[in-house]
Amino acid sequence: MYQKHGDRKVRCSLCRHYCLIAPGATGRCRVRKNVDGTLYSLVYGHVVAEHVDPVEKKPLYHFLPGSLSYSIATVGCNFRCLNCQNYEIAQYDVVGSGRIPGELLEPEEIVRRAVQSGCRSISYTYTEPTIFFEYALDVARLACQAGLKNIFVSNGYITSEALDVIAPFLHAANIDLKGFSEDFYQRVTGAHLKEVLECISDYRRRGIWIEITTLLIPGENDDREQVEGIARFIADKLGSDVPWHISRFFPQYKMTDHQATPPALLSDAVDIGLKAGLRYVYEGNIQGGREDTVCQSCGSHVLCRRGFQTLTYGFEEGRCRACATEIAGIWQ
Repeated sequence: MYQKHGDRKVRCSLCRHYCLIAPGATGRCRVRKNVDGTLYSLVYGHVVAEHVDPVEKKPLYHFLPGSLSYSIATVGCNFRCLNCQNYEIAQYDVVGSGRIPGELLEPEEIVRRAVQSGCRSISYTYTEPTIFFEYALDVARLACQAGLKNIFVSNGYITSEALDVIAPFLHAANIDLKGFSEDFYQRVTGAHLKEVLECISDYRRRGIWIEITTLLIPGENDDREQVEGIARFIADKLGSDVPWHISRFFPQYKMTDHQATPPALLSDAVDIGLKAGLRYVYEGNIQGGREDTVCQSCGSHVLCRRGFQTLTYGFEEGRCRACATEIAGIWQ
């Protein structure tokens, strides 16, 4: 998805950077190249990561719990997060290295492997799926024909026009809302907060099931103003039924000088989310954290989890077994 401009330049319209790319150059993602006025994907079909994961690892807690998701990625990303946990593949420079890593797999083969592995969905994850959009779209179409669901694990920067194209084949997304200040977003990710908020709302308006994740980084996005801002945005703009995953940060990539998130900060953030009216708030990357789904009416634990496993189910047909309150999610 791109538009031609003068002097053989092209403007990419896949993500909200809207890169204007000169001939011979690539966009911010470094995997989409202008070749004499035509924009090419350099990574179509080059799968650099491929795993069978519990869907809870995405994390998605209210979407087909207990099922497996076939997870794939190519190299590249349109963000430059200083704390990137997959920087070896997300920040890989295809042009600078002179090679495109990964196993070349046709979309049909991905779907075949997903079905053979007993998965109920395919997740486009580990790096930003927007940058391998054409490949994800072709796989997603075939996945739907095979009775599989499709999941984006995303930084929330896809354009409205690109989302319109893939939305009919996209069933769920976990989207990072990394902070709630423009300074944080520009300094730590290289992106803009306003665009992320608009993108998340775009997903919600299109009826795609979404869950939000925030990695709390000490001294960066853990101040009360930002945490309350995220909680209010979810409650007021997305709805109190949208789950919020608050995850613990560990030093990595270009943030090895930061300390790991103190557990008390996660607990405080959970309290802020609940006070804002959110019904489903979880702690991630921490042993023994808040990971069960609790009925908002009677307090029963309707889904009990340990790590990435859902162990017990206290609901039937999406309702609490104790009091029949509806639990938001996609269960079948």
